[in-house]
Amino acid sequence: MASDTDIATPEPGSRRIGPATLASRLTATLGRLLATLRRPARPAVERERPSLLRRRRRQSRGYSPLTRRILLLNIVPVALLALGAVYLSDYEDELIDAELASLQVQGEMVAAGIGEVAVAGGETTVNRLDADAARQLLTRLVRPTGVRARLFSETGELLGDSAVLSEVGRIRIVPLPPPEAPNENQPRLGDLVSDWIARQLSHADRYPEYIERAVATVRDFPEAASALRGFNASAVRIAPDGRLFLSAAVPVQRYKQVLGALILTRDNRAIAASLREVRYDMLTIAVAALGITVLLSLYLASTITQPIVRLARAADDVRLARENRPEIPDLGKRGDEIGDLNDALRSMTDALWQRLNTIESFAADVAHELKNPLTSLRSAIEVAARPDLEPNRRATLMAIVVDDVNRLNRLISDISDASRLDAELMRGEVKTVDLQALLTDLVQHYAIAAARKAGVDVDLRISANPPFAAHGHDGRYGQVFRNVIDNALSFSPRDSCLVIELSREPRGGPFVVTFDDEGPGIPQDNLESIFGRFYSERPSEHFGQHSGLGLSICRQIMETYGGSITASNRRSSDGRVVGARFTVRLPATTGGE
Repeated sequence: MASDTDIATPEPGSRRIGPATLASRLTATLGRLLATLRRPARPAVERERPSLLRRRRRQSRGYSPLTRRILLLNIVPVALLALGAVYLSDYEDELIDAELASLQVQGEMVAAGIGEVAVAGGETTVNRLDADAARQLLTRLVRPTGVRARLFSETGELLGDSAVLSEVGRIRIVPLPPPEAPNENQPRLGDLVSDWIARQLSHADRYPEYIERAVATVRDFPEAASALRGFNASAVRIAPDGRLFLSAAVPVQRYKQVLGALILTRDNRAIAASLREVRYDMLTIAVAALGITVLLSLYLASTITQPIVRLARAADDVRLARENRPEIPDLGKRGDEIGDLNDALRSMTDALWQRLNTIESFAADVAHELKNPLTSLRSAIEVAARPDLEPNRRATLMAIVVDDVNRLNRLISDISDASRLDAELMRGEVKTVDLQALLTDLVQHYAIAAARKAGVDVDLRISANPPFAAHGHDGRYGQVFRNVIDNALSFSPRDSCLVIELSREPRGGPFVVTFDDEGPGIPQDNLESIFGRFYSERPSEHFGQHSGLGLSICRQIMETYGGSITASNRRSSDGRVVGARFTVRLPATTGGE
């Protein structure tokens, strides 16, 4: 039998290590192990320094970056609306085109009237315009509309101008403001700002310059020359003060003979006023929309940022907590993603504290379980160190020391496996397991080993139809089956039988593996407690050979993969206990249903 302890002969002059020294060193080593298991974590202040800095930064700043982003994203469309209100070039072009079309229609009506009334001649004679009659008719027809009209003869001579009161004295007519509006000549600040914006954004530089001459000629108006050739024409010009002048020229005809050209001219004050009103309306709407958007954005941001800040601070409190358990605010009634996040944080916190409590309980159990063999080991070494002790007694005590050391080694190995089990189960790959092949290999191995060591027959029975495809991991399921078989063999008397049966619940249910032994059974009160950690109530010949973690590990593995493991007693017809039964339920894969 191999031993973990090497025996060496001390060299001359070297210090001899006695039993007492060995006991003290072993005690110190186990003490350091216990201290490692129960050592508190590093102060959270050191680990959480970045989190604390972030929290101080949140407390020191007076704004929320998320609120700022929400405001920015919601204000951008409103800002675009405001810019659209300022930049109305296309709308202005449409108004200009509509005004030019209106001037042409009006000019055709006036030209038709002049051609019918102010023309001398007939169908068989040469027709010519009557200048006096044309001027009088021009004044009567055009002056009430506020449009300036000029009439040119077929030779290009200016015959009449509606802005000139008398052709002799060249008295011009300038419209005065109405008496009820004495301050009309003093424009409002808003109008000045609107006109300045319109000048900055307009494309007036593309228009030719408007020049007011004392006596106009056809050369000053190319559209009039087109009208003398029989075509309607229009033009837009810009004055030095920034106003636009719109002109439409139509021919004056009689019996399809062009007798002159009529030009109607109007400035863009009406168009500018219309644009100004549209800007006012759109800017008013934009300002109102901006105010509503800001208020709604602040409300939306508060409903998002405030719960997130509360959850973040609660998470920091949980991570920095020492003794008391901080509560996560309950926001699950919101019914949105923040509520889902809150539920997830609360569940995570519950799992975290449950894990911490489990770790503390596990450390306490480890300390308790290590003290028992340690105490026995120390007592045996102290007695064996007595110089007057008989050799036979010393040999017996040293055998006890070896057994206790092996027990400690086995216990520490099981503790290490149990502590790593959670992480390994989380990282383990889930796949399809062939239960029949797995159980067949285990039974073939135990059929030889168990018969040689304990005189127990191991029998496998299949009570279900293939396939036997379970959902899980073959290595972990094999660990469960080996722990259950080892536990059953430790309680089975010689010349008994351990029956392993593989079956399946009806209607595509889970697989069921039962382990029936012929041992003394399990006390009724301990059917559940045997799955606790460090529970080890065994016959005296098996004392110290088990750590009491096997069944606990089995339950942990089965719950991880969605299965279960339970214990019960088998009874005869008269109610007498004839053995124990362990039932393992394993989930079936979809392909195995």
